[in-house]
Amino acid sequence: MEFIRAFVVGGTLCVIGQLLMDLTSHKFTPAHVLVTFVSVGAIISAFGLYQPLVDFAGAGATVPLSGFGHILAQGAINGVKQNGLLGAFSGGVAAAAAGITAAVVFGYMAALTFKPRS
Repeated sequence: MEFIRAFVVGGTLCVIGQLLMDLTSHKFTPAHVLVTFVSVGAIISAFGLYQPLVDFAGAGATVPLSGFGHILAQGAINGVKQNGLLGAFSGGVAAAAAGITAAVVFGYMAALTFKPRS
């Protein structure tokens, strides 16, 4: 059942992003969707509303871009609790460091492994 919840929630977030790109008169680009999802995830997380979604859907809520905003917001909140105002700037990066590192390493490995087509 856990996999089904993750699939439905993650899929719903992807459908929302696709609808934003297809149906808006301003033609959202993937960059617009990225910034919107990260920002909305951080704002919802700051109000304490994203964690229940994470508890319900697991990876279906943490893997999409809104989950990255959630991680940044929670890291900043914890950083402020531990280090004061300076923690607001360092906490989010520290919380997301493992994910960022994994993205860079696996992206680099894929670039070395595969050749681009012209």
